Amino acid sequence: MIVCVCRRVSDREIARHARAGMSFDDIQFELGVAAQCGQCEGCARDIVAQCCATAPVAALRAATRAEVATWPGSSA
Repeated sequence: MIVCVCRRVSDREIARHARAGMSFDDIQFELGVAAQCGQCEGCARDIVAQCCATAPVAALRAATRAEVATWPGSSA
């Protein structure tokens, strides 16, 4: 689906860049999404958030558990 009509940027392009580790600002600079009229910014940000929310949260939770286990006095 085309998200940014001004620059003809699709949801797949945005998702691909987000999964590659790019932030919304990086994607905006690279693809030009939400840089002209701005009507697509909310949708584009939602796509980036959905793509970024899958892996980093799990990685963060695993790292947090490992850090807690190494704290002095922890019984984990």
